[in-house]
Amino acid sequence: MNMITKLEMPIPSGNELKAARMAAGLNQAQAAELMGYPVQIGSRGGVQSRTWQALESTADNRNMQGPTFAMFLLLTGQHPEFGLVKKLATEADPA
Repeated sequence: MNMITKLEMPIPSGNELKAARMAAGLNQAQAAELMGYPVQIGSRGGVQSRTWQALESTADNRNMQGPTFAMFLLLTGQHPEFGLVKKLATEADPA
């Protein structure tokens, strides 16, 4: 029987998102790739993500949605209550 677990999923501020990214040891492009956001070549030749930049910006009114932030915290091992555990082959396919 599947058990449904309710998670608190608040929308992070730009500063909270930046702090979580930095605690994970990721740059903006790495964090964007992890979460499936687009990345592009920047003006100085490096890779960047304008989407992630906007999500971290205090001047931009866009914010990452709460469920996406919860997944970021889970993927980077920072969620305060839960962690991801890979299922064993027998658990993944009970047939």
